[in-house]
Amino acid sequence: MQNTESTAPQGAPGAEEGMSAAEAAVQADMEALSQQLAQAENAVAEMRDVLLRERAELENQRRRLQRDLEQARKFANERLLSDLLPVFDGLEGGLAVETADLAAMRQGLELTYKSLLKVAEGNGLKVIKPVGEAFNPELHQAVSMIDSPAHTSGSVVSTLQTGYVLNDRLLRPAMVVVAN
Repeated sequence: MQNTESTAPQGAPGAEEGMSAAEAAVQADMEALSQQLAQAENAVAEMRDVLLRERAELENQRRRLQRDLEQARKFANERLLSDLLPVFDGLEGGLAVETADLAAMRQGLELTYKSLLKVAEGNGLKVIKPVGEAFNPELHQAVSMIDSPAHTSGSVVSTLQTGYVLNDRLLRPAMVVVAN
């Protein structure tokens, strides 16, 4: 009997040690999972922070781009208008002169016109001068046709309104009279 009694009390502490080992394993697993969860939460928090910073940066870039576009639209004609200032000065000076000399007045207007054309050409504007050329429906608008023995059929006899091309794009067709 001694053997049975001695084994039973010895078995009880062994069973308790087995339970505590299982509990210790569960506890270790819980701690490992808790650490993994904490790491995952930290990673998510970092990603959320990065995402918020990226969104803010994109929003700032969008606002900057919008502001730059507004500035570009607002001041797009600044160079052209500053080039036109001498033309305005010439016109003001011509209007200030009180003279009955029509030739001098015409000469002043011609100089001002040439100055204006120079500014326009410097900004990509080209004048269409079609007299004597063949009629081109892409650049000319025929207003009328006349019989002209001096001109070949289909050629431009005269221009009623000057046409313009801006940087290789038709701005306004020349209104012309075409030989029949």
